[in-house]
Amino acid sequence: MARSGAVWGIDLGQCALKALRCRAHAESDKVVADAFDYIEYPKILSQPGAEPAELIADALSQFLSRNDLRGDQVAISVSGQSGLARFIKLPPVEAKKIPDIVRYEARQQIPFDLNDVIWDYQRMGGGAEEEGFALETEIGLFAMKRDAVFRVLEPFQKAGVDCDFVQLTPLAIYNFALFDRLTELPPPEEYDPEDPPDSIMVLSLGTDATDLVITNGFRVWQRSIPLGGNHFTKALTKELKLTFAKAEHLKRNATSAQDPKAIFQAMRPVFNDLLTELQRSISYFASIERNAKLGKMLALGNAMKLPGLQRYLSQSLGFEVEPLQEFRGLAGSEVLGAPSFQENAGAFGVAYGLALQGLELGGLKTNLLPGEIVRERLINRKKPWAVAAAALVMLACSISFAAYSLALGTVKEDKWAQVEQKAASTSRTSDGFVSGFNEAEEEFNKIKAIGDNLVDNVEGRLLWLELLQAINQCLPPYDLAPAGATAPADLPEEIPDDPRARAELIARQENLQVTNIDAQYVEDLSAWFGAVKAMNWYQPFEEESGEAAPAEPAAEGGQPPNVAPEAAAPAEADGNPGGGGAAAGTTGGSAEGEEAEQGGLSGPGWVVRIQGYHYHNLKQFGIEDVAAPYVRKTLVRKLATGKVTLPTADRKDMERISMKELGISHPVLIDPKNFYPHEIPDPWADPTVEHQQKLVVNRFDFVVHFCWKQTTPSQRAALREEEKEREQSGQGTSAE
Repeated sequence: MARSGAVWGIDLGQCALKALRCRAHAESDKVVADAFDYIEYPKILSQPGAEPAELIADALSQFLSRNDLRGDQVAISVSGQSGLARFIKLPPVEAKKIPDIVRYEARQQIPFDLNDVIWDYQRMGGGAEEEGFALETEIGLFAMKRDAVFRVLEPFQKAGVDCDFVQLTPLAIYNFALFDRLTELPPPEEYDPEDPPDSIMVLSLGTDATDLVITNGFRVWQRSIPLGGNHFTKALTKELKLTFAKAEHLKRNATSAQDPKAIFQAMRPVFNDLLTELQRSISYFASIERNAKLGKMLALGNAMKLPGLQRYLSQSLGFEVEPLQEFRGLAGSEVLGAPSFQENAGAFGVAYGLALQGLELGGLKTNLLPGEIVRERLINRKKPWAVAAAALVMLACSISFAAYSLALGTVKEDKWAQVEQKAASTSRTSDGFVSGFNEAEEEFNKIKAIGDNLVDNVEGRLLWLELLQAINQCLPPYDLAPAGATAPADLPEEIPDDPRARAELIARQENLQVTNIDAQYVEDLSAWFGAVKAMNWYQPFEEESGEAAPAEPAAEGGQPPNVAPEAAAPAEADGNPGGGGAAAGTTGGSAEGEEAEQGGLSGPGWVVRIQGYHYHNLKQFGIEDVAAPYVRKTLVRKLATGKVTLPTADRKDMERISMKELGISHPVLIDPKNFYPHEIPDPWADPTVEHQQKLVVNRFDFVVHFCWKQTTPSQRAALREEEKEREQSGQGTSAE
């Protein structure tokens, strides 16, 4: 059914059904009210002896008999006490991540399983967004238990009314106040939390509860107070010993009663309780929103007609309490001039706010209508179109079939039989050739696989031995003899007795102690290298990118990447002498150099990790010859630029092979820290002594990563032959 463009806002209160039909106006700050209805129940729903389901069903039946809802959207309200509303201020965060953060907050704020509730959220106005980051963002989170939502929808479903929006009553009041009263707000980008616009307080006094809404147009705060008009009636029944019906009648006609003073005296405790709750609520709001500027209070609801209530609240609260007399943004003389509407204008604030949301003119657009209902209606609306489309497809297929049948009837089968036989024979011959080719290819692949396995078994078993031999040749010589062994030639003939002198002797030995070597295969080496560069740990040497950059302190506490990290974030430098990492911009000098260097690491390979330590950390060596710099000048530099001696491809001779030829590149010292004092056994101590003397030396722990793309001896030999041929033919240049 075509939409009419009009929206019905229906407020099922405890005393009456209030409904207002609105449509868009030519002016953006107005809407047109072209119909309304006010149906008071024979009894208040919470009155003893009342049947709420029957009373609501009768009211809806009467409403539908007077009004035609075909093509109109319908928005309904639920009590603020039935739902949950939370307003959450988010820290600076990427705007695209707000939905994920809100879902996390929903799990924390909603005290039920999310599958048992209907919830929605909205980003409030007034926040800013810079470079994709949301700043000063406040989120409104609203929820209601699923079974409670279906209880609210049940009378409408039984009456055949499809509801399009379900909104909490305080939020409908906010939409009304924002559109009808706060008409001179600054643009959202000019909103200043330290100097916000004046706030308006809206007090909606209902039958069983009172909603207090405070808003400046950008921020909203609400509270439901469990006091309403019924509490005045109950006070009269208790103090004056009246039935509920008589007390309600007496309350509405208090000024014409025989003893008005006794009536007001009986209701005085409720006046005081309401005042106390309002004062507490306003004080709490002022404590959490210290910059808020509170102005006057707007009063909604027919309960505000109680004589003396407005004046009592104005005098006690210190704010002007103004009953709702008119709607500034509402046009339509037929509705506004109706006596019934004028008499009950204060009761139509919620219905007005609901209609504004349906017209997409409300500040809050959250909807607690269950998703399964929305999907079901969408499918029902699409069904006629789906049936029509299927009928058109069937019609088109029928016409096509008939046309081809007519064309087929004009063709003689015997005319094409010989040609079809030749085509079939040619097809069979082709299939035979394809089948023979596939069989030959499969046999070739089997033989090739056997050959590859044989070659790999011969040369592949040597690759890891070559790697370990290369690492061993990159380490500085092991100079310190174990206890009981003959001292090296560069040690003094007499070992000093002083422990500090012995510790210094150990520290002067130029060696690295390796405790662990392992490797991990990765599909893309560029991911590992990107993480290392992001942490400023990679420092190239002259052979790779020109002059090496000076070392800078590395990140203290930075997280070393795993062998193939997904990402790593830059960290702040700690400034200790043991740290070190290439400064930003030292890895290539130009964009082309960086791309070439990154491109060289694309594809699969191994990331090898070497863990160890050394004691070469005497302060007199200088900052460039201890801790991390010592590891770089020995092991890391050797891995980057050195050559090692390995057997040739025929295993008959030895040859010098560069690290590049061996497939080793980009060595990196990972997250270096400073050295620290460490106790070790005295290697020259008498082994027969029970309590061995300990020496205190400065120990530096290191982790070195490098890339390794395996190259077999035969592959290296083949590459050298190709290089020689290019040099001889003048088509290439030497690799070195």
